[in-house]
Amino acid sequence: MPLYEYVCSDCKTKFEIRRAMSLIDAPTNCPHCQGDHVARQISRVAAFGRDDSGSVSSVGGGGCGSCGGGSCGSCASRN
Repeated sequence: MPLYEYVCSDCKTKFEIRRAMSLIDAPTNCPHCQGDHVARQISRVAAFGRDDSGSVSSVGGGGCGSCGGGSCGSCASRN
């Protein structure tokens, strides 16, 4: 089952819920304040592949280039 990220606009808490894809946009409450002003977030993922020589490198992405996902220290310093 996929893991989805949400944020509560009442208390700004970010949390994750493991739920079926058919329930991706089903209403949920914040586990911190029980508020119902919750929005699903876009998750960042990193994808890696192995080339013919066996080297592993990032695939696609929109980061700064070193991590491919925008989550390394180099990318953070550019934002």
